[in-house]
Amino acid sequence: MTTNLKEEIIALIRKLPEDATIDDIMYHLYVKKKILTGIEEVELGKVIPHKQVMENAKKRLEERL
Repeated sequence: MTTNLKEEIIALIRKLPEDATIDDIMYHLYVKKKILTGIEEVELGKVIPHKQVMENAKKRLEERL
């Protein structure tokens, strides 16, 4: 992950408009968390190749028909 997450979060909040609500801040923190989690999972190899995802989607669509 990042080496100085606290500073990144402070910078993120500072970039928000002055009239940002707590909900706005929470939303941006949530998105940041999801992005960092995704990056970590990619680095750990916890991914499914695109081709496999498309094959699985096709199979599920065919099952519904």
